[in-house]
Amino acid sequence: MGLQRFEGRLERMVDGTLSKAFRGDLHPVEIGRRLTREMDLQRRVGVHGLISPNAFVVHLSANDFDRFESFLDALVRELEQAARDHARTENYVFVGPVTVSVMEDPRQRRGRFEIVSDVHEGPAGLPAASVVTADGNRVVLGPEPLTLGRLPESSVMITDPNASRRHAEIRRVGNDVVVVDLNSTNGTRVNGAPIRERKLVDGDQIVIGTTVLRFETS
Repeated sequence: MGLQRFEGRLERMVDGTLSKAFRGDLHPVEIGRRLTREMDLQRRVGVHGLISPNAFVVHLSANDFDRFESFLDALVRELEQAARDHARTENYVFVGPVTVSVMEDPRQRRGRFEIVSDVHEGPAGLPAASVVTADGNRVVLGPEPLTLGRLPESSVMITDPNASRRHAEIRRVGNDVVVVDLNSTNGTRVNGAPIRERKLVDGDQIVIGTTVLRFETS
């Protein structure tokens, strides 16, 4: 399912005709399939579950790198999301943010590529956690709390008129991540339910006014 979404997004990204544009050549979906297979092969048992690689380097031939260069940034974002989707499907755990980089490799022949994966810990060696805004921006949670509100200096600034200046905070408590309402005027909801403090799990929706944020363990 994750790879189907990945392929669909790629088709919309590249003129909607990837199957024609890459006929007979390396198709970006092949990279996505190889990346998720690499996650399966390199997973290992950790304290909190199956740990998957979260740092990937894709080695392309000079010819393929040139063909992909015009949409390379978008491809990297889609590959990172494909990794997150696959981890969610397989219940894999990341110990740091997901990163994908694509580089030109003179050792690779046209149509051939290699993916090198590794496990990179997040800030201060803490489990991966991030907040995704409505426009797709991702804010990684480090050892310090993330502040949510209308103040410009907030970690996640929310322009919603129903948000308070200092509305809520997302912080670590041991290995858990919790969201805490900071006595806001209109309250904070998680998955539709009003909260004062609540432990977050992957995929939870934090709602402030009409603004929806998504919590992800990646």
